[in-house]
Amino acid sequence: MDKPALFLLLLNFAVIGALPRVFFRSDGRFNLKWWLTALPFGLSPLFVAGSTAVGWEPITPDSWRTGLTLVAVALNAVSIALIFLTLGTHRIPVALWHQENDDPRHIVTHGAYGLIRHPFYAAFLLAFLSGAVLFPHAITLALFCYGFVALNTTAAQEEQRLSGSEFGVEYRRYLARTGRFLPRPGRSAPAETSRVGG
Repeated sequence: MDKPALFLLLLNFAVIGALPRVFFRSDGRFNLKWWLTALPFGLSPLFVAGSTAVGWEPITPDSWRTGLTLVAVALNAVSIALIFLTLGTHRIPVALWHQENDDPRHIVTHGAYGLIRHPFYAAFLLAFLSGAVLFPHAITLALFCYGFVALNTTAAQEEQRLSGSEFGVEYRRYLARTGRFLPRPGRSAPAETSRVGG
């Protein structure tokens, strides 16, 4: 496996792993739901690095390796860029996943959120996909699927909570024009997006 590509993948997951400590609100608890959602974030890079260390082979032919490595590098670069773009969009930290005290204090519909509702989660999914592309294996594919289901479920719960909040009317308009993890074709953000609250 290409060592710089592996390093970039591990760097991406290290950045993701640091977010709960350096960005998200400090009043959250790492409860069971949080750990179940976070599980593939630890397992995916460990599996790819461990498989490389012990010499396991991916399920794809060797002739695909260069192309897959280039795709994995591009996915990681976009993932890292999206994480930092999303960090730059926020003025205040947000809550960890699955918190009891996660009543919305404001909604953000500009910056990274102008086209997709969950840019952090989209970046995380790109990291999982990069791991599966860099080291195609049944386990990396299963971890990508697990991560997608966990993040999609978490996103749906957050959207339901926000739709029922004091910002519900504005948030439902936002839902209509943006995609969850990908931009909606044919939809564009309004000329001026808004930020409610802090």
